[in-house]
Amino acid sequence: MSAVLELLLSLALLALQASPCRGACVEVDSNTEAVANEAFLLGCISCKMRGEVPATAYVEWTFKAWDADNFTNLYSYVKGKAFVSDARFYNRLQWNGSNHTDDLQDGSIVILNVTLNDTGTYKCFFRRTLKYSNFEYQTLSNKTVVVKVVPKFTRGLASILSEVMMYVSIIGLQVWLVIEMVYCYRKISAAGEEALRESAAEYLAVAPESKEPCAGVQVAE
Repeated sequence: MSAVLELLLSLALLALQASPCRGACVEVDSNTEAVANEAFLLGCISCKMRGEVPATAYVEWTFKAWDADNFTNLYSYVKGKAFVSDARFYNRLQWNGSNHTDDLQDGSIVILNVTLNDTGTYKCFFRRTLKYSNFEYQTLSNKTVVVKVVPKFTRGLASILSEVMMYVSIIGLQVWLVIEMVYCYRKISAAGEEALRESAAEYLAVAPESKEPCAGVQVAE
């Protein structure tokens, strides 16, 4: 009993000393079609390649309208504080990235009340500082998102075809399962009937041989 208690105590100590697990980081491309008068998520994810190295990062966004020649500063997020640089987007941008950490990996933002003038090219910059034991190393990564604003949501032909194919696949799979069930039922039923016939035939063949010959036997008085 004492050995079991010692084992449980050791496992508990190991669990307390183990570092908490962190979710995996996956870089996903942002959507590019926004709908006027609705909210739109500008996605920007930059995963840290060396997950075991502590780091700090801050995010900057720039914007170039469809009829402009140059990019202008749009938004920045540094040490948990956001700052909107472009007056056209005042009170219309919200942070939707990493929270409660300076080691940012998700720099996504949300545009509220999208207008047709928001059509253009957006750039997201991750400025990250990796902190090794003896030195620091700075990296810069960026992503570009070309956004088109439409008056209302329209589904593309590819999306419609993919949904139709999905439903066709589901119906086809269900039909195939029904056919397989009917086939298996008939096969099992036929095998059962054949087994019954064989058992009956064996019984009829054995029954006459198993009868004891009583004729000609006299009971001694």
